[in-house]
Amino acid sequence: MKIYGDRQSGNSYKLLLVTSFLEIPYEWIDIDIRKGETKTDSFLQMNPNGKIPVLIWNDGRILSESNAILNFLAEGSYLIPKDNFERAKMFQWQFFEQYSHEPYIAVARFISHYLGIPEERRAEYESKQVGGHKALQVMETQLTKTMFLVGDFMTTADISLFAYTHVAHEGGFDLSLYPKILDWIKRIQSLDKFKPMNSF
Repeated sequence: MKIYGDRQSGNSYKLLLVTSFLEIPYEWIDIDIRKGETKTDSFLQMNPNGKIPVLIWNDGRILSESNAILNFLAEGSYLIPKDNFERAKMFQWQFFEQYSHEPYIAVARFISHYLGIPEERRAEYESKQVGGHKALQVMETQLTKTMFLVGDFMTTADISLFAYTHVAHEGGFDLSLYPKILDWIKRIQSLDKFKPMNSF
């Protein structure tokens, strides 16, 4: 299979992590967002939404949206709960990631880490801090109760939220305010077959 993505993108890193944890072979194709490579005709034929990552399966079928690809790759593994309610909780956290976490933390990181907080985006950057801290507090509250987000076992929900949370400091978020999140990050980093973002 082929995966189109950016190695510094949290949404792409989700897939790099799951392929490492589950030892799934793949061909990686680098896409540079800042050079407009997601807006080319050839890319838009794969994903009309013009976003990474994109997976092309062995038989030519195409899948987009990072969490959909992540769950597809992890299907049947220890990362997908067999219990219906636990699986629904996994999806709950992934919806939370896309709607209440990523729009704040990932965007703040992009403005700060990649753009250097240009003056014309400073107000946007500052507005993202409030939503980002709210999302981090929700995670912190859960992680005072359980080792991982769904329970005392890892799921794809943890991969989804780890991707941008562990680099939230690059978006101006002080993770020392969230000791349970820091413990959770270390817990994931200590797992067998874990690889950091800059190692792929």
